[in-house]
Amino acid sequence: MFNQDTVPPALLNRHTTKAGSWAKIWVISGQLGYKILTETPEEHRLTPDFSGIVEPKIFYCVELCGPVEFYVEFYSLSS
Repeated sequence: MFNQDTVPPALLNRHTTKAGSWAKIWVISGQLGYKILTETPEEHRLTPDFSGIVEPKIFYCVELCGPVEFYVEFYSLSS
């Protein structure tokens, strides 16, 4: 579980998952900006009702929007 004071610095900058893995960002309280850094960048506002999906090898970052509590779950595409 992370909050605005404990978010890992790597998540605030250009970051990616490894090949064969993906992640889901869950917001427990507050809001979190989520940027997908592709040729056609996307920006989303994550909330407890709207989670973020991090695709394999796609660069992304999160942006603090005030007080927030969130966590990241990682998954593997291999069986």
